[in-house]
Amino acid sequence: MKLQKILNHLQKLHPKEIDLSLDRIFKLCQKLGNPQDKIKAISVVGTNGKQSTINALFSILKEANIKCNVYTSPHIQKINERFIFNNEKLNDEELIELFEEVEKINDNNPLTFFEALSACYFYKAAQYPENINLIEAGLFHRFDATNILKTNLASIICSISKDHLDWLPKNQQTIEKIIFEKTSALLNSNIIVSKQNSKDTTECIKKTILKNSSKKLFFNENFSYSNGKNGFFYYEDEFGSLKLPLPNILGQFQLENISTAIATLRHLKMNIKDNDIKNGITKIESIARLQEIRTGKLKALVKNNRLLLDGSHNEDGSRVLNEYLQTLDCNKHVIIGMMKNKDHEKYISFFKDISSLTTVDIPNQPNAISGKELKEKFKNMPNLKFKESIQEAIKSVPLKENDLIIITGSLYLSGEFLNLN
Repeated sequence: MKLQKILNHLQKLHPKEIDLSLDRIFKLCQKLGNPQDKIKAISVVGTNGKQSTINALFSILKEANIKCNVYTSPHIQKINERFIFNNEKLNDEELIELFEEVEKINDNNPLTFFEALSACYFYKAAQYPENINLIEAGLFHRFDATNILKTNLASIICSISKDHLDWLPKNQQTIEKIIFEKTSALLNSNIIVSKQNSKDTTECIKKTILKNSSKKLFFNENFSYSNGKNGFFYYEDEFGSLKLPLPNILGQFQLENISTAIATLRHLKMNIKDNDIKNGITKIESIARLQEIRTGKLKALVKNNRLLLDGSHNEDGSRVLNEYLQTLDCNKHVIIGMMKNKDHEKYISFFKDISSLTTVDIPNQPNAISGKELKEKFKNMPNLKFKESIQEAIKSVPLKENDLIIITGSLYLSGEFLNLN
């Protein structure tokens, strides 16, 4: 209760949920002793694949006995997920102590919630100056609270596509503008560019970072992977090739994220051995990214059928999700809930050959679209119905042997599912 009370207070320090500016976070961090200047960081920007790439980096670094601090957003179940130091999540008491100390120094000055959390992260991270910090950028990056570092080890550009368009003026809701916001303010160090969803996107990124003096690595130019047989794939860069076991996470797109993580760590020459990479990619912890649910109350409702959870919520996420679903020879039943500000029709357009589609409400999320309204937007989809809750939706699916259920459309829906399960 005390942690929630502090969080409620932090959420009221600014009238807006998001206010794209760096002034407030700079002022607070100056009071905190500029902790952001005392850490070693790998910054991760983009639209999709950021957390998956960080998960791969983290797993490999842990295998190499290199201590990490990790800052990601949003959290799925508990806010503690956003604060990892010395390879461990902070517990409630540690979070309370951290939040109270920073808030006392802030002295009730205006601050958005994400700015407050970011300042807390930097303040704590400075206590571990030798650790590697894996920092996920929030909205866009140029005016994001994580963009106050003077130096970093590297910046990773994950797949960029259209999302959060409601934060851009109507005449600027373009992929070119999004690329500018995400990449034009990257630091001069090393830039590693993951696989993009089109050549045009890659070329636009190249133009935007042209004057950045960083060493630049591009997927398929400086590093790549290829599919192997019998449970292996092959990775290659300027340092040579690696025969690697398939990771413990699902989806072809994860090989792209993992390859980007490997390219980054090998380029930085962090004394990581080949075996650290081989073992690390088989131990990746991933929540709500094509996560297979094997136990729990809701899993029990589907008995021996497969149950997948995926928090994808934009067109590129839908595309890569459906590339994976197309590889499965079974009936697919989709349960979906989404936020209001997403392109719902574009998201669902990638779903082909599904056996049923059930829309649901996302409880406790005032910015979610109602399941009934979502059903109306999807009215051209076959076997469509609405159910108020995830439980009702799962129970309503006419499962046959070998059928699969996937729950998708929102990380907030994923969090609700995991809490119920």
